[in-house]
Amino acid sequence: MKLSSRSQYAITAMLELALHEDSKPITLFDISQKQKISLSYLEQLFARLRSKKLVRGRRGPGGGYVLARSTDDISVADIVEAVDDVPTEYSEEDAISADGVSSDVLWHNLSSQIYNYLREIKLSQFMQNNAANGSSGNASGTSSSGWKTEVSYHSRA
Repeated sequence: MKLSSRSQYAITAMLELALHEDSKPITLFDISQKQKISLSYLEQLFARLRSKKLVRGRRGPGGGYVLARSTDDISVADIVEAVDDVPTEYSEEDAISADGVSSDVLWHNLSSQIYNYLREIKLSQFMQNNAANGSSGNASGTSSSGWKTEVSYHSRA
């Protein structure tokens, strides 16, 4: 499985916020510069993340974004579900074709298992992996490709 680009960018941006969890809010411009993500695209992503109460914006001088919850309380699935269209409730009766066989049931069950797995992966685990790989845990020592490698590694199911 490969996560959508939108999900990967959202996870990367959330990781950037997690790196600054104990310091001042970080602006979308700063995330854009560090992670090479379009500012207008980040604005769209953060509107969705804000609506799902994963981030909070702070206005005024020194403003920016912070995580709305602890890194232990935000899963990869929370982020993916905030920015991507996730399948809604599913009725097996509706999926059965005339001959009684449907691959929709298989795909729905597989998607459910993948999302359950993604719910187990918390932002705090990314932070631990970052520390284990020798980084001090601040964004200045982390390249955007390093985070994207980390995200890609964890997004494969």
